[in-house]
Amino acid sequence: MAQSTAADAPHIAVAPTNRRRLGRRALRPILMLGGILVVAVASGYFWLTGGRYVAIDNAYVRAAKEVLATDVTGIVQDVPVREGQRVGKGDVLLRLDPHPFEIAVAAAKANLGGTVSSLNAMKLEYKRMLGDVAVKEAQVESDRANFERFAALVKSGGVTRSEYDNARYQLAANQQSVAALKIAAEVQLARLGGDPEVDVRRMSDYLQAQARLEEAQRQLDHTVIRAPFAGIVTQVDTVQPGMYLAAATAAFGLISTDRVWIEANPKETELTYVKLGDPVHLTVDTYPGRSWKAVVESIAPNSGSEFSILPAQNTSGNWVKVVQRIPVRIVFERKPGDPELRAGMSVEVEIDTGHRRSLHDLF
Repeated sequence: MAQSTAADAPHIAVAPTNRRRLGRRALRPILMLGGILVVAVASGYFWLTGGRYVAIDNAYVRAAKEVLATDVTGIVQDVPVREGQRVGKGDVLLRLDPHPFEIAVAAAKANLGGTVSSLNAMKLEYKRMLGDVAVKEAQVESDRANFERFAALVKSGGVTRSEYDNARYQLAANQQSVAALKIAAEVQLARLGGDPEVDVRRMSDYLQAQARLEEAQRQLDHTVIRAPFAGIVTQVDTVQPGMYLAAATAAFGLISTDRVWIEANPKETELTYVKLGDPVHLTVDTYPGRSWKAVVESIAPNSGSEFSILPAQNTSGNWVKVVQRIPVRIVFERKPGDPELRAGMSVEVEIDTGHRRSLHDLF
């Protein structure tokens, strides 16, 4: 009996092992197909929900900046700011020696006063000329009366022929004098613009003198350079008191602290669904862990290469297509306590386009 049990034992152990092997073989293709299906479903899900965000690392902080200069030439008198100083709009940044310009203003004022006197004298001169014409015309009338009387007496011998001729020549000479005086008066009237009572402030000579005075005053005013906007001055040490500063020569720079934005340069293929007003999440490399909320303000109408000094020539035979980059301006919220953002800092931008893909996009 014991021998029969020992002989049947191997058959009892082999059956469960075979069943486990068969189960594993059947489970393997199921797991493989299931894994592929899971990957396919996950990929499809991520593809359908993807395409909404555009990540850009080619972005930088930009700020309004200006190279300060003046259009007058002079000696630097004072530089009341220092490197890196914050200034407000209208603050004095630089002064030139005003003395030469004050002299020019005084000369222009004197010239204007002299012009006014000359123009008023011209008006009086015209009136005097009219008086001379009237006097000469009265003389002509007297000469005509004498001539007519002599003409009546010369026939009867009451006057000599010589006296008659003298009366005739005197009348003709005075008539010519009247004509000359009238012409001179007309010339003077033309200088007055045809109006003997003209306001001298409307005459061309006065306007020219007034313009010279205004130009002299403008140059005097421009001896003081003021900040056109609030910002931080830089490269101040390039200008020192006593330095000769020629007109239009750059003095130093001013970087705005208020007009600051982000300029991103995405590829043209990334702008398919980007539009104005899209929300933006941005981070600055200088401040890890900090983020700002922003919005797309504008999209440039041209690529960055359009305004390059040597734009690409696409008509050559060896043309190679290069994906272009389109500048996008992004404005962000600035809150009290935010760290300082300086022009040129690197920024990473993520634009939420709100776009969702559909199966239609596959076909």
